[in-house]
Amino acid sequence: MVNHTPLHKLKQNYLCNKKGGWVVGLSGSDGMTKIGFFRLLSRTSIFLYPHRRISSSNFRRNHCKRMVTLIVATTIDPASIGPASALLAMPGWHPGPPIQDMPSFVNQDVRLLKHDRSIVREDYLDNRWEEATGEMVDEVIFLSKHTAASNRPALTVHPIGVPHLKEGEQPPVGGKPAWAAPPNPRIGPWFRLLKSIADSQNLTPEFEVTLEATHHGPLTNAPTMFVEIGSTEEYWKRQDAAQAIALLVWEGLGLNGGAAVGDWSRSGSQQKILLGIGGGHYVPRHMDIVRKDGVWVGHLLAGYSLPMEDPGPTKAQANLEVCGTWRQAIRVAFDTTRAAFPQGEVLAHIDNKSFKGWQKNAIVGFLAEQNIKVGKPSDFY
Repeated sequence: MVNHTPLHKLKQNYLCNKKGGWVVGLSGSDGMTKIGFFRLLSRTSIFLYPHRRISSSNFRRNHCKRMVTLIVATTIDPASIGPASALLAMPGWHPGPPIQDMPSFVNQDVRLLKHDRSIVREDYLDNRWEEATGEMVDEVIFLSKHTAASNRPALTVHPIGVPHLKEGEQPPVGGKPAWAAPPNPRIGPWFRLLKSIADSQNLTPEFEVTLEATHHGPLTNAPTMFVEIGSTEEYWKRQDAAQAIALLVWEGLGLNGGAAVGDWSRSGSQQKILLGIGGGHYVPRHMDIVRKDGVWVGHLLAGYSLPMEDPGPTKAQANLEVCGTWRQAIRVAFDTTRAAFPQGEVLAHIDNKSFKGWQKNAIVGFLAEQNIKVGKPSDFY
């Protein structure tokens, strides 16, 4: 649930200044407190996502703490541990607290966590970090390998989730049905930064720098993104690719002393965010827009994440009922994108050529019913 509430209507609230925003506690008549985080420094309204209920005393004692970025790597994946090792070789890191059996490292407001299991199977590491340290996780960045049937070398960035799966279905690579993590607002700006770094390091055109559609787990609550090296073991182990990813994180989070890249809290809000609908896994028509400076990007739903059952001969009817989980996928992707970009305007961008006429009509009709605006490429610049 996303909640926009005028501050003057609250009987009691607690505001604790954090990195990029405020932690907010709203006291109810039952003595419990809903807590959340909003990234814009606004004194007139609050934005709660995600929220949960705790006692007011526990909120004041435990939740006025710093917000951190959590980077996750696994030692069993060379495309994960390679960039992590290159990043840890840069200045400023020191050992952090172990989380269960996982070592961590600290640099300013950044935390790097290493484990030795599948990158998509360790759920809720953001919650587990918070429980162990008292620090609240503002965002999660996973370092991972990318696989593709083409075996083409690639550097990729993408949001995560499986919002199209039905309840009871088993996700093949983590997550849970009808779920998507809030997309990390850095996805668009970091895609452009990664392309710039790859060009400067002479990795292109050998490596393709690309976005991917929303897919797989693990489960998280904080805004999340994956940064990957593909697509075979030869490339997963490439030190130049690992160095490029490490440099992306180093510069992108401002660890080099410069301004962080893709910090939504400093964007001025009221900007437009692209919600991609349709196309292939590498979302080329959406990516054509995101290549332009200043474009923010949320979830990217490829055609396979929009299951639509063919209605057969009735497809020409005006009020056609198209079955499948496509509505669910769009609604989940929109809600979590809006949650990740408080006070922004989320616009759906439709890859028209990827849909048949009846499919496009059904999607456009549903978007109108849900009051989700459709944007043309020029609307995002």
